[in-house]
Amino acid sequence: MSRLHVVVLMGGWSAEREVSLMSGSGVADALESLGHQVTRIDMGRDVAVKLAEAAPDLVFNALHGTPGEDGSVQGMLDLMGLKYTHSGMVTSVIAIDKQFTKQALVPHGIPMPGGRIVKTEALFEADPLPRPYVLKPVNEGSSVGVAIVTDEGNYGNPIARDASGPWQEFEELLAEPYIRGRELTTAVLGGEALGVTELKPKSGWYDYDAKYTEGMTEHVCPADIPDEIAAACKRIALESHRLLGCRGASRSDFRWDDSQGEEGLFLLEVNTQPGMTPLSLVPEQGRFVGLSYAELVQKIVDEALVGEPAP
Repeated sequence: MSRLHVVVLMGGWSAEREVSLMSGSGVADALESLGHQVTRIDMGRDVAVKLAEAAPDLVFNALHGTPGEDGSVQGMLDLMGLKYTHSGMVTSVIAIDKQFTKQALVPHGIPMPGGRIVKTEALFEADPLPRPYVLKPVNEGSSVGVAIVTDEGNYGNPIARDASGPWQEFEELLAEPYIRGRELTTAVLGGEALGVTELKPKSGWYDYDAKYTEGMTEHVCPADIPDEIAAACKRIALESHRLLGCRGASRSDFRWDDSQGEEGLFLLEVNTQPGMTPLSLVPEQGRFVGLSYAELVQKIVDEALVGEPAP
């Protein structure tokens, strides 16, 4: 294995900044343990200058959310002629936008929830869908800004203008039917679906705090689900990774209504920059297939170096 100079790009200014810093720190430590030279960059507006000064062999993109996951940073790196991990610009633009993702995947038979984009102002007049339903930003990750609207909820009916929720931050939201059941996720790396994990929050649902606070969610890996459901998760994750043109690691998140069999399995989204924190799911599934954290990081690096640029 040749020694590389790798910039680990982390932090930034998205709502997922703290998660990105944890991911980037873990990745940088792993790369150093493997003998690589590492430069850590907490992304600011001068990021292009810092990258040009560093002149690395590779950029490990450990950013989450915008602008590191939405194609902006990918386009900059392309213009600078720098190789980088994970998906390319066009793939990133599509995958971070939940509506674009549906338009790309549903025509190919990928099961995803219905729903529509709604203007926030309209929520204060009437519900866009029968309750219960889910409201979420079109292009945020880590369950940032997600609200489940039920008859018993405290948002009001219709939603009150002064109720705390994503309608106070975003002019448009994606409204989807609420799918009862279980939270499943599958990681893809190197053309292989690694496994299926079930996520069991100790209270409430799998929101931002449940994802990144130790002890708030039980991870069951491999998930205790029928073989045909596990196989369907892997098949859908792998096909979605391929259809979107993902590169490196991706993670597909599902909801499964276990009263409906395979008909109750729905893909929610594909994450092109999955977390690499101690609580993250891709490293966990890597361990399931025998990869240490450092080996997982090296595989992502190797694919970035030898793989064809993603679309």
